[in-house]
Amino acid sequence: MSHRMSPKTRVVFKFIFGLGIWSFLVLGFFKLNGDPVMQHQYQQTPINGRLLLNKDNRWTGNEATSTTTDRYLSPAGLAGAMAGVDEVLVDNRVAVDDEQLVRDVESRLPSLPIAYWSKHKNVVQKKATCARYPSIFELEFNNIYWQTLRSTNGTFQLFGAYYDIRKRSRIGPAVRILGMIDRIEPRVKTFCQLWFDGQKEPFIVKTFEYKYIWFNKWGNYKQGIYQPYLIACQIPKPFRGLVPASVSLVEKQCDTATNNLRVLYNRPLDDQKRGFAVCVKGLDFLYDDLSVRLVEWIELLGMLGADKVFFYELQVHPNISKVLRYYEEQERVHVTPLTLPGGQPNVPGFQHLFLSKKTTHKRQNELIPYNDCLYKNMYKYNFIALLDIDEVIMPRRPEDRTWHDLMERVVAKGMKLKNDTYPSYNVRNVYFFDRGEQHEHDWAKDTPRYMHMLQHVTRAKNFTKPNQYVKCFHNPERVLTLHNHFPIACLGGTCHSYPVATEDAQLQHYRADCVRTLKKSCEEFKENQVRDTTIWKYKDELIARTRRTLDVLGFFKPGASTGGGGAGAGGSLLLRGGKDSLYKR
Repeated sequence: MSHRMSPKTRVVFKFIFGLGIWSFLVLGFFKLNGDPVMQHQYQQTPINGRLLLNKDNRWTGNEATSTTTDRYLSPAGLAGAMAGVDEVLVDNRVAVDDEQLVRDVESRLPSLPIAYWSKHKNVVQKKATCARYPSIFELEFNNIYWQTLRSTNGTFQLFGAYYDIRKRSRIGPAVRILGMIDRIEPRVKTFCQLWFDGQKEPFIVKTFEYKYIWFNKWGNYKQGIYQPYLIACQIPKPFRGLVPASVSLVEKQCDTATNNLRVLYNRPLDDQKRGFAVCVKGLDFLYDDLSVRLVEWIELLGMLGADKVFFYELQVHPNISKVLRYYEEQERVHVTPLTLPGGQPNVPGFQHLFLSKKTTHKRQNELIPYNDCLYKNMYKYNFIALLDIDEVIMPRRPEDRTWHDLMERVVAKGMKLKNDTYPSYNVRNVYFFDRGEQHEHDWAKDTPRYMHMLQHVTRAKNFTKPNQYVKCFHNPERVLTLHNHFPIACLGGTCHSYPVATEDAQLQHYRADCVRTLKKSCEEFKENQVRDTTIWKYKDELIARTRRTLDVLGFFKPGASTGGGGAGAGGSLLLRGGKDSLYKR
């Protein structure tokens, strides 16, 4: 008896079988797409491609390009592909108009007065009796963020301009321009062309002063090397009370300028200052993945009372970029891209080599972001601290939980001495060392090993000497120019810095070794150490905050527990390199 099916029956059977498989596939994809648990697992899986984001992987507007998730999980997309319809993934946003373009450029180049130029270009570019307003297309840019003046005796690289009406300023209302000049003690006469809203021509004043933000005994004191300066332009009496829209620096009064800087005046509408801002110099961590340490540090600063952390970014590891973008979205940090001016290198890798070998050049370049941060925030915060990401100002008294608690006591002590506030309040430095090249130390129980500061609770018994390697809370109403460790110039006279008692606070500095200049005394620091668990008063909350952020960002390996205790509590981190190699500086 034959069991062979007829051709008609085979066609029907194939159709039913194919329909069944197709239905199974469609139902499976719908299930995966609609199940919140499955979605969560997929979105949280920290595959390497998600961890190592490109540095510039963000849009200023809505992203229109389909994601990898959409591409592989969309039933419609699958159906289209099976139907033979090719689908390419491109950005299908409509072209931006000029208004959107101006906003985008202004966010990338805050020193460029592109909005003012765009609004008034038909008026200000008409023939003038003296100087005319330069077109933004005539400006000379250097390394993206710098504008140039080439004089008969030196080249100026200009970074930013700021409106200064602080009460203690002896020159009255002024525009201060921050930049670098390849001259020591520049003697070339220059003029400031001040452009006010609605004026067809600038009001021109002679440059009041070039304020050197350096001391010649620190080195590099020779012609041809870019030196940091703060240039002052006094606001003329008829215009006091008006904020200039922009300023240009020229050698001859009627020159058409090759630079034009938007004058920044970041004053709160209600004139109410917040407590504390932290400024961080240009980050140069192209090869070091310090992302986890950075999370712990930012979370601790938030607990101590930092209202916002202002970072400047040279070259950083993609994971660091990922962390910074996350905190930027929460408005807890602000990141300003940065380059080196003039002929200094900006190619990744080469720049890092330059900064590591040419340390005096590095120190001079650092003064630009520090002072830019001061002038952008001088009306917004009561205190500004300049910190590196391996140090924290720690209140020592049990009753002081925050910097506000600390400074309430410290300012009161200072007032008793001189019946006035100080320009700055300095905190003594003490080293918390890593033991050996492999960071060998006893692990604190019930603390994840990735919590670097919480795990390092042994420090040098002795502090570095008074006024050496200190960090300060600066009063922005009193300081004129800042160095990494203290003010260089102050408003109203000499810079007096109040020394905060070590019983009140200490600068906890986490390093594998001392700075080079302390090489002789470093062995003594290392040989005489004491246990110091002051930071543990923040332990539980700091662990919880750090763990939560790392979990959201997908830094834990799939399936790793983020709870529980033990030395390795908090799950296994998905990081490149060895266990301890991330933390070498």
